[in-house]
Amino acid sequence: MQYRKLGSSDLMVSDISLGSWLTYSGGIEADATRACTEAAFDAGINFFDTANVYGRGAAETAWGEILSAHPRDSYVLATKVWGQMSDDPADKGLSPTQIARQIDASLTRLRTDHVDLYQAHRFDPSVPIEDTIEAFQKVVEQGKARYLGFSEWTPEQIRAAVDIAGPDLFVSSQPQYSMLWQAPEAEVFDLCSANGISQIVWSPLAQGILTGKYKPGQQVPEGSRFASEEMSVSKDLLYSDAALEAVQRLVPVSEEAGMSMPTLALAWVLRRTEVASAITGASRPEQVHANAAASGVALSTDLLTAVDQALGDVPVTAPTLAVAAVEGVRHR
Repeated sequence: MQYRKLGSSDLMVSDISLGSWLTYSGGIEADATRACTEAAFDAGINFFDTANVYGRGAAETAWGEILSAHPRDSYVLATKVWGQMSDDPADKGLSPTQIARQIDASLTRLRTDHVDLYQAHRFDPSVPIEDTIEAFQKVVEQGKARYLGFSEWTPEQIRAAVDIAGPDLFVSSQPQYSMLWQAPEAEVFDLCSANGISQIVWSPLAQGILTGKYKPGQQVPEGSRFASEEMSVSKDLLYSDAALEAVQRLVPVSEEAGMSMPTLALAWVLRRTEVASAITGASRPEQVHANAAASGVALSTDLLTAVDQALGDVPVTAPTLAVAAVEGVRHR
């Protein structure tokens, strides 16, 4: 397992990390969650990413039980705040009150006195950005989080935060990024790099499309990730015959290179030095080990050219999910 420095922090994170979105929030049984988590430790993975909203606390609770059996300094723990946490539509966002409430709730569920990385799950245009920044700074001052990050913020939002608090406030950005979704390369990567902010990318396998298991012209398999209502937005963006055909063209490329499709897709993401870690999901221990095998795999120039040729015009280069419905930054 290879490790990379996370932005301007002193954290060294495994370049393959384990996430808990659709699995450990209730998608799989507790025994499988434990088995996958322990497999991550066995594989050298030290970076675990979750969020308060995953199963409305279920994912954090599961990892609180499992991770608390390991020395606290043996893993890097990240969680997030923003999403709606109850049936009350007001129980969400990045107001100072909500951030203060949710960090304490997350720490209780995670059975720890601090997280290593606390992230804004999305941007909250209803709250003055100055208020959100001050609330996050207070979390760090109180010792409840070591460092801060954000997910799916637009370049405008990132610039506003840096202009107010300087480049040392955030150490990480978490965008969607894969062979089929290359949008962050346009602006976010360079902007963040210039300010000491690393990328922690989610969906590097395009929600499983880049494994090659979905075939063109076929209906979405029942029980698959894309059959879930939670995946409706990503399905509209990524699940198309054009994308599936491109993936099938990638299959012989990966075979000729002597690697699996997941290894090729993950190594392709990690070719960028701006990326500190690629978040992967797993429902079985063998998937954890298979994903971890991509760590340290270097792709030749010829192989990268073959990948580009196979993909053609398929990769999405339009703005990311956050930018697609961009709202202005609110100030005091």
